[in-house]
Amino acid sequence: MIRRTLMFAALALATQAAVAKDWDTIRFATEGAYPPFNTVDTAGAVQGFDVDIANALCEELKARCTWVKQEWDGMIPALLSRKFDAISASMSITEERKKRVDFTDKYYATPLGLVARKDSGLLPTLESLKGKRIGVQRGTVADNFASRFWASQGVTVVRYARQEEAYLDLAAGRIDASWVDALMADGGFLQQPAGADYAFGGGLYHGSNEAEKGVIGEGVGIALRKQDAALKDKLNQALAAIRANGKYDEIRKKYFEYDIYGD
Repeated sequence: MIRRTLMFAALALATQAAVAKDWDTIRFATEGAYPPFNTVDTAGAVQGFDVDIANALCEELKARCTWVKQEWDGMIPALLSRKFDAISASMSITEERKKRVDFTDKYYATPLGLVARKDSGLLPTLESLKGKRIGVQRGTVADNFASRFWASQGVTVVRYARQEEAYLDLAAGRIDASWVDALMADGGFLQQPAGADYAFGGGLYHGSNEAEKGVIGEGVGIALRKQDAALKDKLNQALAAIRANGKYDEIRKKYFEYDIYGD
């Protein structure tokens, strides 16, 4: 009985190892509520910059991409429970997240921005925001930053499941500003008709010290399980290839007139 149990265990491990090396199909997840990076079209299919980049990586690898729409709050737990293989959803590479998952090289870099009415005079500083209500999307870098540096210092942090809900409350006057991924806010709100009366208070924010920069992160990458090193290597090779052959810039120009990759 013991020998049989060990034999089955060995077969199971061998099967898992074989599966881990076979990436003919890669199951990606995205949120579908973070324009222009990831949205859902009228047919219910995901689209956007995150999706186009991942699809280009699959094309480079001659692999088949499949997509899962996943709520942001459950994104990492669902990855770890093997509901999909990788997350392409504008997830910033931070030290906190790296404790649980691994990341590819970055595929873009983004600062934070304080979206407020143009005449508000608000700045992303404690002095300016004390006594104010600032909206963030729950579980994002903006949420982590506001929770760590502002929430205990007299700033009321209001959390939303979706960023679009924060914009609706901002327009209704229920919050004073929204603290958010700047590139997403620029393309998904400020350049849209609904954002005509709003701007980034204080410009783009990259962090004023090492602690803040550590929370904002190293850029945005594709998240994977730590044990899937082979998939990480394949995706990094494909990312380097599309950066070199012009495919990356072709996709980027569909969404942004300026470089978003950074240094």
